[in-house]
Amino acid sequence: MLLELFVVLYSLVTVSGLGSQCTAPLGGGTAAAGDPYWQQTIAHQGTSAFGPGGYQAFRNVKDFGAKGDGVTDDTAAINAAISSGGRCGSGCGASIRTTPATVFFPQGRAHPYAWTYLVSTPVIAYYYTELVGDAKRPPTIRANSNFAGIAVIDANPYGSGGDNWYVNQNNFYRSVRNFVIDLTQVPASASATGFHWQVSQATSLYNIVVNMATSSGNNHQGMFMENGSGGFMGDLVFNGGKFGIWVGNQQFTVRNITVNNANTAIYGLWNWGWTFQGVTINNCQVGFDLSTGSPTGSPQGVEGEAIIDAVITNTPIFVRSSASSNGKLDGSLVLNNIKLNNVPTAVGIVGGATVLAGGTTTINSWAQGNTYTGTTAGGRYLQGNINNIPKASSLLDSSGRIFGKTRPTYANYAASQFVSVKSQGARGDGNTDDTAALQAVFNNYAGCKIIYFDSGTYIVSSTLTIPAGSQVVGEAWAAIMGSGSNFSNQNSPQVVIRVGTSGSSGVAEISGLLFTTRAPANGAIVVEWNVHDPSGQPGAAGMWDTLLRLGGAAGTNIQSGQCAYTNTNTGNNCYAAFLGLHITSGASAYLEGTWVWLADHDVDGGGGQITAYSGRGILSESQGPVWMIGTGKILHHVLYQYNIAGASNHYMGLIQTETPYFQPNPAPPNPFSSTTAYHDPTIGGKQAAWALNVQSSSNILVYGAGLYSFFQNYATACVNSTSCQSQIINIDSTSSVSIYSLSTVGTQYQISVNGNGVVSSSANANGFAQTLTSWTRS
Repeated sequence: MLLELFVVLYSLVTVSGLGSQCTAPLGGGTAAAGDPYWQQTIAHQGTSAFGPGGYQAFRNVKDFGAKGDGVTDDTAAINAAISSGGRCGSGCGASIRTTPATVFFPQGRAHPYAWTYLVSTPVIAYYYTELVGDAKRPPTIRANSNFAGIAVIDANPYGSGGDNWYVNQNNFYRSVRNFVIDLTQVPASASATGFHWQVSQATSLYNIVVNMATSSGNNHQGMFMENGSGGFMGDLVFNGGKFGIWVGNQQFTVRNITVNNANTAIYGLWNWGWTFQGVTINNCQVGFDLSTGSPTGSPQGVEGEAIIDAVITNTPIFVRSSASSNGKLDGSLVLNNIKLNNVPTAVGIVGGATVLAGGTTTINSWAQGNTYTGTTAGGRYLQGNINNIPKASSLLDSSGRIFGKTRPTYANYAASQFVSVKSQGARGDGNTDDTAALQAVFNNYAGCKIIYFDSGTYIVSSTLTIPAGSQVVGEAWAAIMGSGSNFSNQNSPQVVIRVGTSGSSGVAEISGLLFTTRAPANGAIVVEWNVHDPSGQPGAAGMWDTLLRLGGAAGTNIQSGQCAYTNTNTGNNCYAAFLGLHITSGASAYLEGTWVWLADHDVDGGGGQITAYSGRGILSESQGPVWMIGTGKILHHVLYQYNIAGASNHYMGLIQTETPYFQPNPAPPNPFSSTTAYHDPTIGGKQAAWALNVQSSSNILVYGAGLYSFFQNYATACVNSTSCQSQIINIDSTSSVSIYSLSTVGTQYQISVNGNGVVSSSANANGFAQTLTSWTRS
């Protein structure tokens, strides 16, 4: 099984560097074959620093009466496990982040193929919830034959009036992993869905198989997504169904998806941009079926689809659009490294017209849309082969595909191979200074124990160093919060969390944590990433489903009461960071599902807008390899969202940004000061942050981007006239950069070279957004 393969791969990872209490490296897992998954038996001490007293973050569905025997209806028990503790559901507008939950599904009845939870109505995935199955033997959630509801797992239910529980663009903090979803007992003629996944950022699906009917004319689908602003998902298998997945969302990144024996593998209703990295489609009628909209946005269709590293077998049509582009931009498409096995039509149109013939062949690089080179203002519409898409060899796996690595599960490790920070004296109560206790855990156990952060908020008042050799897992996005005077001077910025030291090499695996600050934090560099993966272990230094969230939540001192939105400077109390994430020159980094968000609204205070300040988003000086896979959103930072400076060998797909809503009042770099020490770009007279700035860098590949500017002084009138800001991407004249499937909103120029606008968005209307299919240096 797919999930078992991941277990084997992770047993081969080694660590380097040992804590003072270690007598030997961690090595492989020591759990016996029949042992439960470690997350079931580890001590459960997670609480909420800012929630109700006595709150318990971890809940085992069996403790709420679920049987997992494949016979008993477990719906009520599972939903009780999710909702207990006064958690925030339908109509909730406040304090939805203060009740985090890890809801665990252990193995069911101890008999092969019987680890099954039967449900008759949807499992409701609440806000700030991770649903986790036993990764050793992933449990099955099976819809019974009389199942009634929108989907087996519903991330945003509809109420009786047609409104969703949560605003789809703000539906954050979700993770579902290590499950088999089974629809096969539902009659094939009935509409049945695995996931209703109407979500936004800070969400993930990992290691999931959905089984559906395979009979002709069935009405099953693996996923239904009609709206949202995501997001990342990866390592998914869909078997059977009318649709493998049926999706519409502003933007998304999908890594490693397999669809077998569906009528349509992937149906796209609408988007501004999606990146599919690593696609396998077998024995379907259509691979990608894409709804074509209108350049005016009425109707809205699929604006940008970027597909890289795909193998399609015994499928008559790989990609099909609902209407012809008629020789002009109307839906952008970029294909790279596509292997077809018995696929007669590579790209076609509903009704039978063939745009690109298939067969048994490989499509190297092919595009449909407007393409540009260098400083030439005029582009050309192309529906054909393009030059080879350049990719640094260090970014590729042994088969020549962009490297990918799933979130660590540590499935064959025993609970005794973990050490809890709370068991070692850290409090995580959002008040106690835990710096010394946390540093002691890393100094003592790095390299021989997996460090477990029980749910809570851990205050650090000076730099916390996570040494190379560390493997770290958080429960329900346990938070590390920088707080105090050390982080309040922008003229002397200090690091909150340092991962590795300069020149260090080794494993550094971080998953399921949240890094944040308490204002004033004018001088906080939230994460400094120094570690480089060891030779022969690509991706050994990485973060998965790990979030940098600044302001807008309980404990940050940046909420509606302190920092209500305004066009005037809100003062020192509303400074959240100097810099979000700094990847230094000697580091490598695998970032998957990483979020660097300066909050624009108060998540825990009713959702009202706030005004807060963070100087910079992500600065990378790394010589590579660096993989940024699904690193949206990088939002609202004053000078830039991404700054690639003196760097090389980066893969970035899909990246997504938003410009601060208050700009140009004040205009950048205000209220910060520009500094050459951190390679701050020139802003000039453009009055708004760069979404992406690239300087003195080489081998930078952007494969999918959604870069948006929705406001001027909190007003949206500028969107329709694409005048919210003048320029949004800047590339200097020396850097080697290739950009594919770029969608922008609200900006006059989509590409600038040396600060001069080159590609005008007016030439690339493609629905709500404007889409540039490719830009290369030459």
